[in-house]
Amino acid sequence: MTSRDQMHQLGRQALEASRSLAVLPAETKSAILIAMAQSLLARGAEILAANARDLEVGRAKGLSAALLDRLMLNPARLEGMAQGVREVAALPDPVGEELAAWERPNGLRIRKVRVPIGVIGIIYESRPNVTSDAAVLCLKSGNATILRGGSEAIHSNTAIAAALQAGGEAAGLPAHSIQLVPTTDRESVQHLAEMNQYLDLIIPRGGKGLIETVVRLARMPVIKHYEGICHVYVDQSADLPMAQRILLNAKVQKPSACNAAETLLVHQAVAAAFYALVVPALRAAGVRLQGDAFLTNMFPEEVTLATEADYATEYLDLALSVRTVSGLDEAMEHIHKYGSRHSEAIVTEDAAVAARFLNEIDSAVLLWNASTRFNDGGEFGFGCEIGISTDKLHARGPMGLAELTSYKYQVIGTGQVRA
Repeated sequence: MTSRDQMHQLGRQALEASRSLAVLPAETKSAILIAMAQSLLARGAEILAANARDLEVGRAKGLSAALLDRLMLNPARLEGMAQGVREVAALPDPVGEELAAWERPNGLRIRKVRVPIGVIGIIYESRPNVTSDAAVLCLKSGNATILRGGSEAIHSNTAIAAALQAGGEAAGLPAHSIQLVPTTDRESVQHLAEMNQYLDLIIPRGGKGLIETVVRLARMPVIKHYEGICHVYVDQSADLPMAQRILLNAKVQKPSACNAAETLLVHQAVAAAFYALVVPALRAAGVRLQGDAFLTNMFPEEVTLATEADYATEYLDLALSVRTVSGLDEAMEHIHKYGSRHSEAIVTEDAAVAARFLNEIDSAVLLWNASTRFNDGGEFGFGCEIGISTDKLHARGPMGLAELTSYKYQVIGTGQVRA
């Protein structure tokens, strides 16, 4: 069977499964998800062994520390994955929710009802937890899914998908609801992106190159974000110890994440005091600093002079660009120029300044006195997420169950005909 034939078979099977999933009762879906969570833990040793093989291959290939961190599973991360499944199971089922209802003068009653999208393709790299997150969110929202992971996580993805499938089938999961593409060749990406007769939506998660490729090839809608160039702005009225805690969390807690801070902007009125406080803490955490003349003059041995390219870089590592600004207007101008419309945070005690920041910056998520790391489906109460979108149409920000649905209109009459 050719790669194209194999992908089209997956597509046909997914389309058939989607019709069963669309009418699956909420309690059945929840029971399936609980069984999936139990299966992940029951097969934990197999999943971790498969992940160890991927890590071994990754190290041999010279993957960066950031990529290896994205790839790595351990018992705590596996338990977190299972907990995410349980949390999704406990969430309200979005399918069938009445979004609006009204009656026309002629007596027609119209309902706007939430429905599944249908078949969703997910193309992703590195992170094996996406296999679980994508599968369970699509299932709960009534969608069939075709998963195509990267070569660096093929053993992990296969083991996770097998655990989900085994647990789900025992609890009533329709056949072919969750399918993992068994190959990682580039042809499979192209075939998946061209299968608009089967797929209703495609979501790429990974590097900018992968996303650009999918967008170029896709014949169906694509939801994505290219980069996460996220900013923390420390205003003149900021509580500086609070600002330090927020910045360290945003940069250091998980630097490989797309919602990690990549640039620090500081009001000139508090720059000297804040830099004296935060630079030693950042350096102690291993963060490389690229800053403007103000900062490099204060710390000539610890900070290198930033370039324009630095401010436009998503490091995904322990590196941070820093700039001193004259105030909120210059901070927002910088964010609009270099940002990726992902996550931006302000630290300030001035509610009026915060309001302008929240209302005037065009990004998916704006945060006031909180870390950019909170742009996350789990932290938003979604259980887990299928990705973070910086698009403006259909979905924006972390995508949970509601973002994986569409709607249809149901019109109920009593014999009306149009004049």
